[in-house]
Amino acid sequence: MIPPRVNFFQDETEEERKVMQHHVIYWAPLIKEGTVVVFGPVIDPKGPYGSAIVRVENRKELDEMIANDPANGLYVYEVNAMMAITKF
Repeated sequence: MIPPRVNFFQDETEEERKVMQHHVIYWAPLIKEGTVVVFGPVIDPKGPYGSAIVRVENRKELDEMIANDPANGLYVYEVNAMMAITKF
């Protein structure tokens, strides 16, 4: 998730803060059930963004999750598939 501006985490408006609260509430059950494996903000020196790793059967399932996310429209989503998962 790419925020609308580089300093978004420091200067979000009250309206944006509410959207982000609903965003977290929306994803919480998916985290709890294990569909979402990793979820949270990334503090990158080039600019912060949100990241998640999700388990889905197909791209349509992920697209539906994103479409229903309250932050969809505020953030821009970039989606990439992982070629393999390694556990230790």
